[in-house]
Amino acid sequence: METSNRSCWRAGFVLLASLAFAATDACGSGPASPAGTSGAMIISGSGQAGQKTAGQQNTPNTKQAVDDYIIGPSDVLAINVWKDTELTRTVTVRPDGKISLPLVGELEVSGLTALKVQRLIAQRLADYISNPQVAVIVQEVKSQTYVVVGKVVKPGAYELGKPTTVLEAIATAGGFLDFAKVSKVYIIRRQDSGPSETLHFDYKKVIKGKNPEQNVELKNGDTVVVP
Repeated sequence: METSNRSCWRAGFVLLASLAFAATDACGSGPASPAGTSGAMIISGSGQAGQKTAGQQNTPNTKQAVDDYIIGPSDVLAINVWKDTELTRTVTVRPDGKISLPLVGELEVSGLTALKVQRLIAQRLADYISNPQVAVIVQEVKSQTYVVVGKVVKPGAYELGKPTTVLEAIATAGGFLDFAKVSKVYIIRRQDSGPSETLHFDYKKVIKGKNPEQNVELKNGDTVVVP
C-alpha cells in the first residue's frame, strides 16, 4: 500500500513538473512576439531614417551659383532697385561698355559679371539711399555673336548666348543648301593679336564620328563659312 502511494506521489510530481515547464515555456514565448514586433519597428525606423538621409544627400542644391557671364556692349541689363521705381529700369550697354543711371552716373560694366555690376551700383547708391537693395539681370545677350555665311538656308549673325558647336550653328542656320561643299566648311576665328585663324570642318566625316575635334565650340566673333 505504501509502495502504491509512493508511485502515485511520484507520478503526480512528474505531472506537476511537466505542467510547470509547459507554463514557463508559454510565458517565455509570450514576450517573444512583442520583442519581434519591436525589432521590426526598429528596422523600419532605421529604414525611414536611412531614406531621409539619402534623400537629403541626393536633393539637388536649389541655390544656383551666380551667372558668370561676362557683360559686353549691346547687352541689355534689367536693373531693379527695391522700392525705387525711378532707378529701376532696363538699359543697353553702350559701345564704349558703359551704362548711365540716375545718382550712379556713368558706370563701365563691359567685362564684368552681373553680380559685380550689382555690387558697384549698390556701393554708389549707398551715398544717397540707406542699404540699397539692387538686382541686375542680363536680359538679352547681344554682345557675343557668331556669323554663318554661304550656302545655308538662313545666313546671318546669331547670338552666342550658350555654348554652340559648329554642327549646332549650321542647324540653327537652317542647314545646307543644294550643292554646298559640306566637306570644305571652315571657321574664321579672330585673334586678339595677329592674323585670324582658320579651322577646317568636314561635315561628312564629323557626322560619321570621325575627326570629332573639328566640331569645336564657337567663340565670340567666329564666322562659319559654307562654300
